[in-house]
Amino acid sequence: MKKNPFILICAPILLLVANACTEGSWTKEELQLISSPDREMRVLTTDNTEDSLFLRRQCAAIPADALLEETYKTLSAKMIATVTSPQQDGVGIAGPQVGISRRIVAVQRFDREGEPFEVYPNISIIARRGDMVPGREGCLSVPGRSGEVLRYQDIDIKYTLPAKNGIPARDTVETVTGFTAVIFQHECDHLDGILYIDYDFE
Repeated sequence: MKKNPFILICAPILLLVANACTEGSWTKEELQLISSPDREMRVLTTDNTEDSLFLRRQCAAIPADALLEETYKTLSAKMIATVTSPQQDGVGIAGPQVGISRRIVAVQRFDREGEPFEVYPNISIIARRGDMVPGREGCLSVPGRSGEVLRYQDIDIKYTLPAKNGIPARDTVETVTGFTAVIFQHECDHLDGILYIDYDFE
């Protein structure tokens, strides 16, 4: 069968355009989800086939300038409202769990005074140290289940600090240990399409 040269040339161009849209400003679908009048967001679960496929996506970064927008602030507030709601009562949540395929997580900092929830955009784990320790985990996106997972207790995370007081947005690195490190590993896995049940060794 004769190949169409137009398709061969345009396919990589379309792929580049699609990637640019993913890495760039908020998509129409994201804006609709974030700007909804609801205080909380729907949590995607593996009980739903469409949700399951979405949860397996690789997440894109949030542009530094978008971190100054009201959209980002609204998303951050809604993620915290969702994970702390009586219906969820979790210790962490990731963007894809609320339908936003971006590298953003909200984590409860049990290692800080007051155990606050904090939001981390463009997060990744860049170092893991020591032995892996088993611990029981559950997930808001995998309702009604729990399992034993091996996790590191000492990690370094890298994330973006939004621009503030004339200081431009910049990446920063932080060391996290103990149970909070476990939460970060669980949530960062979501950003790469990984669920704790992929590790469960029970």
